[in-house]
Formats: sequence, C-alpha cells, structure tokens
Amino acid sequence: MFTQLCNWIIAVSDAVCNYPEFLLLIGGGLFLFCYSGAVPLRWLGRALRALRARQADDAGKDTGQISSVQALLSAIAATVGMGNIAGVAIALVMGGPGVIFWMWVSALVGMATKFFEGALSIMYKGRDTAGEVQGGPMYIITQGMGGKWRPLAVAFSLFGLVGTLCFMQANQLVESVTTVFTTPMGIADTTLLRFGMGVVMMLVVGAVVLGGIKRIAQWASRIVPLMVTLYLLLVLAVIVMNLDKLPGVFASIFAGAFTFKAGFGAFAYVAVVGARRAAMVNEAGVGTASMMHGASKNTDPIREGLIAMLGPAIDSGLVCTLTAIPILIAGQYAGMTQVKGLFIALNSFGALLPGVGHYLLMAIVFCFAFSTMFSYSYYGLKCANFLFGAHRAKYYNYYYLAMIVVASVMPLDALVGLMDLAFALMALCTMIALVGLAPRVKKLMKTAA
Repeated sequence: MFTQLCNWIIAVSDAVCNYPEFLLLIGGGLFLFCYSGAVPLRWLGRALRALRARQADDAGKDTGQISSVQALLSAIAATVGMGNIAGVAIALVMGGPGVIFWMWVSALVGMATKFFEGALSIMYKGRDTAGEVQGGPMYIITQGMGGKWRPLAVAFSLFGLVGTLCFMQANQLVESVTTVFTTPMGIADTTLLRFGMGVVMMLVVGAVVLGGIKRIAQWASRIVPLMVTLYLLLVLAVIVMNLDKLPGVFASIFAGAFTFKAGFGAFAYVAVVGARRAAMVNEAGVGTASMMHGASKNTDPIREGLIAMLGPAIDSGLVCTLTAIPILIAGQYAGMTQVKGLFIALNSFGALLPGVGHYLLMAIVFCFAFSTMFSYSYYGLKCANFLFGAHRAKYYNYYYLAMIVVASVMPLDALVGLMDLAFALMALCTMIALVGLAPRVKKLMKTAA
C-alpha cells in the first residue's frame, strides 16, 4: 500500500511538474522579464547599490521585524540548500549537462519574478489575529486583489504547509551521514539508525526555529556568507587541480542544451528538467521569498524588489554552477538509474579531492541543509498563521519538527515528487497574483526611474 502511494505521488508530480510547471514559471517569468523592461539586466547595478544602502531599514517595528538585507539572507538561506547540491546532481542524472544552461535561464527570468515578489510583499501587507504586520502571497492576494480572491490565498497556504516541510533536506542529510560515516564504519543503514538521526536533527532545528523570525534571521546573516564563501573556495580548489577539463565542461553544457540529436522531444525534456530543478532551487514565483521579504521593515517596494531579485543570481546562477562543475569533471553521474543526488555529489568530490573531498563537502552540506530547515519553518508558520490564527500557529512548529523525523526514513523519490507537486501548486497561486498586480509595480517603477 505504501509503495503504491509513493508511485501515485511520483506519477501525479511528473504530470503536473513537467510541461505545465515549465510554462507557468518560465513563461510567466519571461512575461515579467519583458514587461519590466529587462529589469534584472537594466537595474542590476542599482540592486547592488540598494543592498549597501540603509535607508528605510529602520522604519520601525510596526512595518516589519527584520531588515531588507536580513530578509534577503534568510531567503537565500532557504534556497541555498540541498537543492543546490542534491538537486543539481538529480537534474544531471535526468537530463545531462544541458540542464545547467536552463538553470541559468531560469535564474535570469527568476530575477524578474522575484523583483515583482519583493515589491508586492511591501506594497500589500496585512495583520494577523494578534495584530502583527505580516506579508506574503496570501496577503498580496487578499490585500491587492480583494476579498473575493481569498480562496486562492487559502489554497496557497494549504499547499505551503506541505511544500515547506524540508523533506529533501532532512532525507539527504541522513544519506550523507550514512554514506560518509556510518556505512564505512560497518554500521548497517537501518530504519532505526535513520530515525535516530532524524531525532537529532529535530532537536538542532528546534533550538533555532522555536526562537522565531528574529533568531532565524540572526543565524542566516551569519551562516549564509560563510557557507557560500567556503563552498566557492572548495570548488575553486577542484577547478585549479582540473583546469584542463574546464573548457570541456562548459562545452558539454552548451552542447547538451541545444542538441536536437534525439529530436525536439529530447531538447524539450532537457529544458523542462532544468527549469523544474531550478524552481526547487531559487523558488522564484513559488511565493516563499515574498513571505520573508514581507517581514522587512523597509517601506520602499522598488528597493525591496531590487534586493529580492539578487537571490536567484546567487543560488541558481552561482551556487548551482559551483556544484555542476565538479560533478561534470568527475563524470560519475552518467549511467545512474536511481535518484541518489547527494551520493553522486559526495563521490564526485571524493574522487577529485581524494581523502578529504567528501568530508569537506559534508561540512558544507550540514550548513546548507540546516540553513534551509531554519528558514522553511518560518514559511510554514506564516501559512499556518493565515489559516488558523496567530495563537494556534505556534503549534505548527511542532508538526514541522516531527516531519523532519518522518522525512529521515522515507524514500527520496516520493519526497521529491511530493515537494515538487506542492511547489507547483503554490506557484500557480503566486503567479496569478504577480501577473495580475504587475501593472501596479510597473507604475511605481516609472516614478522610481
């Protein structure tokens, strides 16, 4: 019965999350990219300057709980996670090197999408039942589109309770520990062992998330710059030791992206796989980032949008490329028939940096996985807050922590399918709001130009 349920989840996810999600996120992102006048390219310098500026960040607690920079780093803490390592490896297994090119495309159009998400999260905030200012797609929908659209906001929140459960992060962190430590030590990979590791993760995550958004933001502002820098140094070491193979890596990415050797269907499949994995990574159009940016004290929608749009450039642009290069150099993804994303990444780094590579990557994996689990708890809490009220929402955190243990013992392919499906449905709700309210952001852009 359990196996049948897993197969059903995978089948439904594949049907919804392939071409429909591709058209929704990439098509919608391309529309917003063009409608904004290519804002990711035209205002990139302005976005970097906005990141350094400090005006409006101290507008007061009545407008939010954290600064714009903390919102960006907390959003990146959620997106720069296991998807950047395991997700990229999974994409390479499914579609080959060409999927990386389509991740870059997704990053570019995702920047435009997140610009509108960030701007609208400041334009349309609401208050929860405790009277505290809140933001996110549910408030963008109800405050910006009107009360008759409330069912769409409710639907987003319900899907969000599933999509933000960090199934992949918990599952892949357990896999990494068993691959690097317990299995080489002769310890059997049993359900009881995975359950025990799930309990340990639950306690670590609980120590942070039960402290609320301010504690999550404090951790994110410390861990995100550190983990991205360390990962960059690790990959640079691999590149320096394999510099002669680097041209072939990028040649395979471009060749794989545009080959029609197997027909148009193969070309389309590569594009879809790349966009689907990128959606899991940068989450542009899914609506999660607008929940974090909606907590910003900033009162300038355009400035928040500019800061928000830097997220996809970092996660889907920089970090995913850093993961892809060593895996493509090692070549161990080819011929794999099962979804073992982190296993492939660990083995690739181990082969390229013998004796230390998999241990160094393991340290990065811990940072990535826990940073995501910290931020995702806040997203789910916001959805519970909207659905059940501020006083009942606090119980969501205990449900979230329990699901970390459940994810530790479930099959990865079913977990990936469930998260993809929930994300696709969240994205449907969010993109309806973004496209519908885009003219109001465009009007503000003209005054800010």
